Amino acid sequence: MIDYIEGRIAEATPTYAVIDCHGVGYEINISLIDYTAIQGQDTAKLFIHESIREDAHILFGFTTKHARELFRLLIGVSGVGPGTARLIMSSLSVHDLENVISTGQESMLKAVKGIGGKTAQRIIVDLRDKIKVSDSALFTQVPISSRAYEEALQALLMLGFTKPLSEKALKKLFSDSPAITVEDAVKRALKML
Repeated sequence: MIDYIEGRIAEATPTYAVIDCHGVGYEINISLIDYTAIQGQDTAKLFIHESIREDAHILFGFTTKHARELFRLLIGVSGVGPGTARLIMSSLSVHDLENVISTGQESMLKAVKGIGGKTAQRIIVDLRDKIKVSDSALFTQVPISSRAYEEALQALLMLGFTKPLSEKALKKLFSDSPAITVEDAVKRALKML
């Protein structure tokens, strides 16, 4: 079993990365959030989950062991496969997802493409007791609210992107550059989405 792969980033896209490890290029499926974390880096260390099927051997990579463990919990839920789990983890950060599950915010899970009400309920029921979130962690997310942020968010929503993905991209952009213009925020967010 592969625990992690570390090496030079030969290619990085929002859905996968190719890590060159001693001359062997490993194609590793990643979430949008992990893509944001490794984007622009020369090297990366990704913790691996192997999905071995009859017709394919697929690698999923995460920048932290904690994210990998949460992914494994998600795919243990009936009706949630690796692709769906990756979509969930592209829409919500590890901490946000843990908060959503522990507080039973079904609507946040249903906002993810492909997640219906029954699947959202099943995720919450199956994982609520397996996820430990301290009370202080529920309040660590500082909401970003500015006119530019709201306008950029509305623009992305009108372009057809989901709210959780749009918010995730914009929160990173506005955290890094609070004075960013609406136009620059939308342009940079489009490259991240």
